[in-house]
Amino acid sequence: MHTAPERKNKRGKPRVSNENGNKKTKKGLSSALKYFFGVGDAGFVLMSNIETFYFMTFLTDLAGFGAGIAGLINSVFTTVDACLSWLYGGIINGTKAMKWGRYRSWLIIVPWMVPFLYAFMFFRVSDNEMLSAVVIIAAAILSHVVWNFGYVANATLISVVGKTPEEKATLASSRATWNNIGGLLFSYLGLPFATLLAGFVGERNKFAAAAFCLGVLMVVTYFAHFKMTDGYEEIETGESKSRGNDKTKVSIVEMFASLFKNPPLMVLMLADLAKWCVKFVTAASAIYYFRDAAGNPGLMTSYTLCVSFGAIIGAFAMRYIAKTLSSRTTMIVSYGGMAVSLFMIYIMYANPFVVIALMTLAHVFYGMAFAASPALYADTVVYATWKTGKDASGWIMGLQNLPLKIGVFLRGVILSVCLVSVGWQSGVVLEGTARQGMTVAFALVPAALCLAGMILLLLGFKITKDKVAQYQAEIDAK
Repeated sequence: MHTAPERKNKRGKPRVSNENGNKKTKKGLSSALKYFFGVGDAGFVLMSNIETFYFMTFLTDLAGFGAGIAGLINSVFTTVDACLSWLYGGIINGTKAMKWGRYRSWLIIVPWMVPFLYAFMFFRVSDNEMLSAVVIIAAAILSHVVWNFGYVANATLISVVGKTPEEKATLASSRATWNNIGGLLFSYLGLPFATLLAGFVGERNKFAAAAFCLGVLMVVTYFAHFKMTDGYEEIETGESKSRGNDKTKVSIVEMFASLFKNPPLMVLMLADLAKWCVKFVTAASAIYYFRDAAGNPGLMTSYTLCVSFGAIIGAFAMRYIAKTLSSRTTMIVSYGGMAVSLFMIYIMYANPFVVIALMTLAHVFYGMAFAASPALYADTVVYATWKTGKDASGWIMGLQNLPLKIGVFLRGVILSVCLVSVGWQSGVVLEGTARQGMTVAFALVPAALCLAGMILLLLGFKITKDKVAQYQAEIDAK
């Protein structure tokens, strides 16, 4: 009886295949994955923050659009972006897997297009206002479509590369840590970098140049993720492909089954809204507290530095906390911690230094929650695979985008309602109870949402570490 010749990889080591012709994956996380998985997210944050912080400034101050047209441009593309946010994971799971795997392939196939498309978001092509607006909207939509495929595939790798709850927690922690590092770096380097580029391309085009350069950085850092995850994703080959035996290709019906037959996932998505509201609502309302309630806008720099470091510390600590408490318990504790810290801000609003200390503590818990949530989404992937027999990793992990986009929408709604309710006026430092009213959006509403999220997780998210191990063992046995 003849045996097939041993195949070797490019390093000359044997590459084994199982009986279905699938390449076996590596076991255990490499040191690079433990500490550097997430550099791609740092690159992504550095790139996308050009839009987050300076897109409206570009439209009104540099491109010369009126406030109404600028608002229309922003509204059209953000609405389309939100409507498409749930589709990317479905497309990744519903199409044929590519050469480097169903998920890793997307880290190099499409990101290279982002710098070119993204730069046109910040470029007025003509004196014709309507033509320029159409080009900017098209560039915004197309650049977001392209980068969302890479973003979702990158997030999905937590559930693909991590084989145990502990490994998933470590990957999620590392990713969240680097994400927050990217945000911290941008807060101090983003505008100076754009200003430096203005010397070469002119003031009007400085954000386009910055978007292009940081887009290239994102491509490079995503490639780093592609390399460090080599050998960790199972790749269908040979006979298994010809038999159509790809368990990760999922139909539309199977995708929706993995959602609607997955109550923990639906609970998690609702609870996840609280985390994003803490991020977006507190960030948007901070200037109103320090300028109009505390009367000291200069404290914003210290505030930004402190909360950024708090989030980094919480994200990094999560990997160690989750080993003892599990990712589920860590997220529940972090929601409780955010709720208490934010409520204390509402009570102690009069002292801005105490407010900074409490908000820093809240962001330590936010960093923990930010790191824990992808690990919980990964647990719902295991649950769905156990229940339906289909691995819809891309679809489920991609659904993280939906609470994020809703959180962006709620940011404007919550802040606007709270400003109107306290009688806020531009340039007026508030007195008395109106000062405390400025912390309603800044602290009280996010605190209430965190409390609701904690209760949802306690009552509705019943997937424990032991159950994940049980589900995975039964999946492997099949």
